[in-house]
Amino acid sequence: MLEYFIVIIAWYFSTIKKTLQLMNSIKCIIILVVNITIVTSQVFDGYTLFSPVAGGPGGPGGGISYLIDNDLNTIHTWSHSRGAASLPYLLPDSSIIYPFRVLNPTMIAGGVGGGIAHIVWDGTIIWEFTVSNDTYQHHHDVQPLPNGNILVIAWERKTADEAYAMGRQTINNSLNQMWPEAVLEIEPVGSNGGNIVWEWHVWDHLIQDVDPSLPGYGIISDHPELMDINFGNAGSNQGPGGPNGDWKHFNSIDYNADLDQIVVSSRHHGEIYIIDHSTTIEEAAGHTGGNSGMGGDILYRWGNPQVYDRGNNDDQQLDSQHGVNWIPEGFPGAGNLILYNNNYTNNNSAVFEIVTPLSEEGNYTVEMGEPYGPDGPVWMHSGGFHSNVQSGAFRLPNGNTLITDADDARMFEVTNSGTTVWNFVYPGNNVMVARAQKYDPEYLTGVIDFPEYTVGDINFDGLIDITDLCYIVNMMTDYGYAPTPPADINGDGSVNISDIVTFIQLIMQY
Repeated sequence: MLEYFIVIIAWYFSTIKKTLQLMNSIKCIIILVVNITIVTSQVFDGYTLFSPVAGGPGGPGGGISYLIDNDLNTIHTWSHSRGAASLPYLLPDSSIIYPFRVLNPTMIAGGVGGGIAHIVWDGTIIWEFTVSNDTYQHHHDVQPLPNGNILVIAWERKTADEAYAMGRQTINNSLNQMWPEAVLEIEPVGSNGGNIVWEWHVWDHLIQDVDPSLPGYGIISDHPELMDINFGNAGSNQGPGGPNGDWKHFNSIDYNADLDQIVVSSRHHGEIYIIDHSTTIEEAAGHTGGNSGMGGDILYRWGNPQVYDRGNNDDQQLDSQHGVNWIPEGFPGAGNLILYNNNYTNNNSAVFEIVTPLSEEGNYTVEMGEPYGPDGPVWMHSGGFHSNVQSGAFRLPNGNTLITDADDARMFEVTNSGTTVWNFVYPGNNVMVARAQKYDPEYLTGVIDFPEYTVGDINFDGLIDITDLCYIVNMMTDYGYAPTPPADINGDGSVNISDIVTFIQLIMQY
């Protein structure tokens, strides 16, 4: 940033002829330096996508997905016959991937879904697929992959006899079923078909310490890479749809293409897990293979070390958390995980950013007998918001964080220092917004036409002044607004130092 100001100052001192012009130019530079911090700390210039639903997640009716700008203008909408299970995902071609609740799910608990639709800009459904049968029931989240496939979270039915045979001691529901989790990678086929091209199952990575004659017997604390089949309740009779067998309750999923790893969040156990996606299906069912050499075993877990006998209640840091995702490359905090800790304290949620103990080899370090680090978040925002269900947070390119408080249908953006710079509550009673994401306008280049503009009037206030100059400088920083046509003052197709010089000439009438 400093080099831009040095160039500007040098240019002026070498060309300004009159004393008044010199004073004005110095004043302009001072104002610019003072105001640049203000501009970079403001709301990120983008479009927010969300799907409100009535009656809780995946409500009985239909719904609408909204794409809005920072001024709450509706850029676009998609109408749906069924309510959202979580949040839609916007693809670069302007279509969305929309997870929704099917009419008759095979197992009902919070966040139940069952359907995934691919919908183009004009509302046409070009692919729709159901994951709701005697074996699997999709719920909550999905994750589009770079190859066009889609990762899907699904409950997987196990009978009480199957659970007891693996060392489970109690079944906590009248269905006499236990539904652990699976992650399925679906390859879309045609308009309503799909192939499972990769899969991972919790059931393949269990440990128990109650019966040496049954599979997976061992010391829990010696195997943090495995899941204790006896931790927590296997469902309940008190769910929103009656009895259920929901054991771990995964509620979000994200993919890191650089690591070829997947992260998921378990509400019921207060943990997040990272697994290796580079494995074959056979390796994912075992304990060797893949980039990690660990097959489908847990590479990393964090939030509640008592689940694997390396801590107690005092060591639990997550409670009912949702929305875990990696901060993208090029964003402040890149490579870290960010999540929404729903019940951080009584009636108070928090957003955590954590630095994982990732080695250069792509594995996660942990000392024998100790829990996985870190000891706490590297950044946190809390106070004044709480949701017991869904919710989430996403880091933005300029360092701000977009947070969704699902219960209150509230979406708001905060700076790194915790200042709220944008806030929107979707109106209505008994309405929630599971999560919202914000996208750079350039993400939809060619789909949304840029409005009519005057060169230099970057903030569309009808004036060409110092504020517009601040926006130009901001667009030249790594974490600033995306360049826009009004900022290309000299018309060379890019926004750079030449535009600043030309702009100063314009406003100084030099």
